[in-house]
This record gives sequence, structure tokens and C-alpha cells, in this order.
Amino acid sequence: MPIKSQGTLTDVDQKVNITLTPNNIRIACSQCNLRELCLAVGLEDSDLHKLDELVVKRKLKRGQQLYRAGDAFEAIYAIRTGFFKTDILTEEGLEQVTGFQMAGEILGMDGISNDRHVCNATALEDSEVCIMPYDQLEDLSRHIKSLQQQFHKFMSREIVRDQSLMILLGSMRAEERIAAFLLNLSQRMRIRGYSASEFHLRMTREEIGSYLGLKLETVSRAFSKFHDEGLIGVQQKYIRILDADGLKALLNHAPS
Repeated sequence: MPIKSQGTLTDVDQKVNITLTPNNIRIACSQCNLRELCLAVGLEDSDLHKLDELVVKRKLKRGQQLYRAGDAFEAIYAIRTGFFKTDILTEEGLEQVTGFQMAGEILGMDGISNDRHVCNATALEDSEVCIMPYDQLEDLSRHIKSLQQQFHKFMSREIVRDQSLMILLGSMRAEERIAAFLLNLSQRMRIRGYSASEFHLRMTREEIGSYLGLKLETVSRAFSKFHDEGLIGVQQKYIRILDADGLKALLNHAPS
């Protein structure tokens, strides 16, 4: 049964066809423990309340798609909990993973340029996202300079991430790519207050290979080699980074 909200649905809800249900409810940015990693960082309390009026939380089950390539672009999504992958289909019909996103990161900006999403976004575990209707967010950012600045920073970060991936795929050997991938995950975990040395991989080895431009067998061999050399401990998807300096040393030998 849909839950009743106080008053009627706002124009925001009507425009993007948001229905308030037990899995799709209002959420307050002002009460979120990820606000320092998201668009709400640096906002005054009065501005936070204005942002709260736009945001709706949605729950997704593992394997559920948040949006698909070709869907109309209506909103961007801040990941509240969980883990996602984005991917596109190549001309040969193969999946090409373009990114892995975790709590505090933004999804959906691929649709800004032509009003349609160009990739698929899929939950790799049970997750929650905060839906921010783009038209209303854009209007609000014109009146709240700090929100506009933060949004531009997020967009810039996406550009830098894409450029970093191109460099990664173009200049590093297979083992160096895997080392860089693990160190990047470790850093992102640390920023969110999680252990930087022990974590579960939400993605499969095959998905890692797709993202890094490597075959599944190459990824598996690299993990096994790192394990044998004492750089990491591996137990299925559970990873322990035993020698971060050793992994970094691999990158120091990569071509500049």
C-alpha cells in the first residue's frame, strides 16, 4: 500500500512520476551521515531544508536496474547505501563495464547531454539511492551558489575519472591495472569510514576484467599472483590488502 505524505504531491513528484511507497519515501539530507560526501556538503541549514524538499529515497534489490540505456533522463541519484555498476552494450552485443559506484557517489549524469541515459546502472547488492529531479535541482542551484559549485565539482570529478581510466587502460600492464583498481577501492573505502585493508568485492572477476580491459583468466591469475607474493589475501570475494606499499610499488614501475 502506498504511504500517505502530508499534503499533496509536489510539482517535483508529478514531473518525474515519483510515487511515494514503502520503498520510495522522503529523506532528509540534513540527517544523512553521508552529507559531507554528497551534494549537501557545505550547505547552510536553511538551504538543506530546500534540498530536502526535492529528495526521495528509493530501495533497490541486488540485480535491479536503476535505469537503462535509452531511458529518458529525469533525475540524478546519490547512492545512500550499497554498490552499483554502470555498463554499456558494445556493437557486438557485449557488456562493457564503465564504472563501479558506492555510497556518497552520484549516478545518472550520463543523461544530461542529450536527455537520455547512455548506460545501464545496476545494483550489485541491496541498495538505496536518493532521487534528485534534475530540473528542480538545476533551478535550486541557481539560487544556492554552494550547491551549484558542489554539483560542478561532481561533474568535473566524473570527467577526471573517465580520463584516469583511459590512462589506466592505455599505459599499464595487466598486473598494474589490478593493483591500481584495488588501491582505488581501498582509498574510497577509507574516505567513507570503512576498513581500507579488508573489504568484500561486490563485483565479479569478469566485471573487473570488463572494466579494466582484461580477460577473466588474466584477472584471476593476477589475484592469485598477488596472493602468492603476500600482497593481498583472497578468499573468494573477501580481500585483505597485506602490503599496500608493495601494490604501490607496482604502479611506480608503470610507464609515465
